[in-house]
Amino acid sequence: MSRPPSRLTDRLARLSPASLRELQRGMEKEGLRVKGDGALAMSPHPAGLGSALMHPAITTDFSESQLELITGVHANIAASLHELTEIHQVAYGQIGEEIIWCTSMPCCLPADEGIPIGQYGTSNIGRIKTVYRTGLKHRYGSRMQTISGLHYNFSMPPAAWAELQAADGQAGRFADHRNESYFSLIRNFRRDSWLLLYLFGASPVVCRSFVDGADHRLQALSDSTMYLPHATSLRMGPLGYQSNAQSSLGVSYNCLGSYADSLREALTTPYPAYEQIGLRDASGQYRQLSTTLLQIENEFYGTIRPKQPARPGERPLRALAERGVEYVEVRLMDLDPFSPIGITAETIRFLDIFLLHCLLQQSRPDTPETIAILSRNRHVVAQRGREPGLQLEKDDGRRVRLLQWGQELLTQCAPIAAALDAAHGGDAYALALAVATHRLADPALTPSAQVLERVRQSRNRSCVGFALQESLRHRQALLDQRLPDDVASRYARMAAESLAAQRAAESGDRLHFEEYRQRYLSQPLVEDDRVIDREAG
Repeated sequence: MSRPPSRLTDRLARLSPASLRELQRGMEKEGLRVKGDGALAMSPHPAGLGSALMHPAITTDFSESQLELITGVHANIAASLHELTEIHQVAYGQIGEEIIWCTSMPCCLPADEGIPIGQYGTSNIGRIKTVYRTGLKHRYGSRMQTISGLHYNFSMPPAAWAELQAADGQAGRFADHRNESYFSLIRNFRRDSWLLLYLFGASPVVCRSFVDGADHRLQALSDSTMYLPHATSLRMGPLGYQSNAQSSLGVSYNCLGSYADSLREALTTPYPAYEQIGLRDASGQYRQLSTTLLQIENEFYGTIRPKQPARPGERPLRALAERGVEYVEVRLMDLDPFSPIGITAETIRFLDIFLLHCLLQQSRPDTPETIAILSRNRHVVAQRGREPGLQLEKDDGRRVRLLQWGQELLTQCAPIAAALDAAHGGDAYALALAVATHRLADPALTPSAQVLERVRQSRNRSCVGFALQESLRHRQALLDQRLPDDVASRYARMAAESLAAQRAAESGDRLHFEEYRQRYLSQPLVEDDRVIDREAG
């Protein structure tokens, strides 16, 4: 077993218990609305849930049938889970007999043309959102967009940045150090996050309807279900949220400047295949927002993103360039099909440990060769992660067994778990790390193995049958918990206020949509080149 890097232990020692208690987290959880027979619900977003455009906690993702449930920011794990549970209860109070699908890979799907795209009203900003999704449909197909996941947003409290800046012996601008540290975290995360796919991946099977007509190497488990025998997360493999066009980007995470430069080029350079799609069809209906490689920043399918909340009408990249990184968004977590809300406290604790490990340890710069290796490792673990003796690639080209590399990482995480437990009192973080250690040693304990075994035991070996049974169980568990009257009233007010805000946006528009679209897309992505050059230097 390797010893923890000295830089990690030195920096960890500088973080006060108060800072460790104040780690900030929020969650965005996607889930399809499904009918009782396991088919996609075709009903519109329920009016009782408010405006999908304006509601702060309940919206939709790609499809009108795809709920996105958003928590606030919490330092307390129990509070995070409690809020996510409440939002699920509110949603179930408005969707009638429909079910929130519990797995990342979708239910029985119709043909692409039959999957309803999210609708956000007639305001210009609402139309931007729908046209963007129309572009996703034409570029990647609607089926891929129905894949759901849980995004985990993570940040450090202000006091922690001061402590780390002192530990690093750095003077100068606080914001520069914070940006540098977050990009260091991101580079380490991208290198080591295959471990999260192994430990928490829960999508080794898919409904045959998902791959109908597609080129794939899946095997038939039954007439209705396709799989790979050692897969962990097909969602994160070649059949999941991937883009051959985007693979040419080679986005650099060496600093805010290199990241912004990479995306700025993709957002402003026309892409021949998308030029062929065209901006509008013969009847004048929009087919996409633009013909560039990326329509907008959110189209970039990274496993982790640097984030800065954008102000109304502001482009996300401009927000990052002007105000720096406020938090990171982890985007590779499958839904936990055994949890009514898609995630557990134990998983959150491991994510905290893992992200602190990524923040505190030494980070090497990105290179094109490194980026290619990271992509290969991710796909190998997504498709073959539980394969005995599986080997991965290191940055220097060496091959190492997944088990050995995983053991090294978990050993390095031990002092972080101990520090978090000392800050909180108890042993919950050590227990979360112990569960991860047991899963690494015994692949049968992983969620992907458990899902596959349950599907094998289900009637007709059907992944849809398994997911439907679990989803119904979760539905009942959530409905059995009474939603307090004051909470129900608060969400009813939020729904009404969001509908009023949408109406105000629709009545307040003064520009023709085409002019609005052009103005939105032509905004400067950075204040000027000096913003980029300063960070790049």
